Amino acid sequence: MKHSLVEVAKAAGARVLGDGTASITGVSTIQSATPEDLVFVEDEKLLDDALVSSAAAIVAGEFAAEVQASKTMLIAANPRLAFARAAAFIVPARRHEAGVHSTAVLHHSVQLGKGVAIQPHAVLTEGVSVGDKTRIGPGTAVGVNVSIGNNCNIAANVTIYPGVKIGDNVVVHAGVVLGADGFGYVRDPETGRYEKFPQLGTLIIEDDVEIGANATIDRGALGPTIIRRGTKIDNMVHIAHNVDVGEDVVIAAQTGISGSCVIEKNAVIAGQVGIADHVRIEEGVILGAQCGVPSKKVVRGKGELFWGTPARPIRGYLRELAVLARLAKKE
Repeated sequence: MKHSLVEVAKAAGARVLGDGTASITGVSTIQSATPEDLVFVEDEKLLDDALVSSAAAIVAGEFAAEVQASKTMLIAANPRLAFARAAAFIVPARRHEAGVHSTAVLHHSVQLGKGVAIQPHAVLTEGVSVGDKTRIGPGTAVGVNVSIGNNCNIAANVTIYPGVKIGDNVVVHAGVVLGADGFGYVRDPETGRYEKFPQLGTLIIEDDVEIGANATIDRGALGPTIIRRGTKIDNMVHIAHNVDVGEDVVIAAQTGISGSCVIEKNAVIAGQVGIADHVRIEEGVILGAQCGVPSKKVVRGKGELFWGTPARPIRGYLRELAVLARLAKKE
């Protein structure tokens, strides 16, 4: 579908320099662009490459505003963000055909909103409710009394345990397990055996959350596990029981978060981070890749980058590495 650059610029929050009537049909990298594609440049050094590419137009920062160019420019303070918005407008998410596939299994008490798509071999059990325009993918199993909001996309082979609550506009990728029992056991000192601690809580996922493939999020032991609005969770992340993840948190792949942790809003957690139990990560903290955070520690420092095990501010960590390097040279 073709869109004029004026329409695209409005959707992206950018201003047009050049021919706004030109049409585009897609987005691309600079190297593979066609004459109907939009590209973006956030580094001034790459602007010349974009200008000689086949692209129809370029999303760029203010550094490009005074450049005399034959291509139309869409100027934005944050070109990457503007390009993402433009791409969502030009290439909208695929809508799945509404209806219940003949091989899906639904309990008679299931409540479906308007425009819902239930795909092959999905199973929806007693008391499940699904909001308008939500998709339940092939082979997905939805447990008793689960509620799923509007405009959600639940992909293939997802398992949602009983009682889980999912808000609106949530994306759950393939293979995710939501609401399984937490890893909670009590050891009998006389026998040395482990006995299961009750796992009777629930899992609440608020609006606009995205959960990557094969991630697992456990239910609470007695209270809830909560993933708050706007949080983005990468593939193969594990979040244990009674964790509270704040709004707009980003968690990268292979991170593990132990029980009863609190991750405050706007925190950034890089890949392969390990967080022990009862930790609090305060607002805006950035944990670098492969950090380790010991039990009951509070990590604070809005906008500060932490590294290493145990995690500490990167400036101090790099000084420690430098001292060790000097000592090694003396031997």
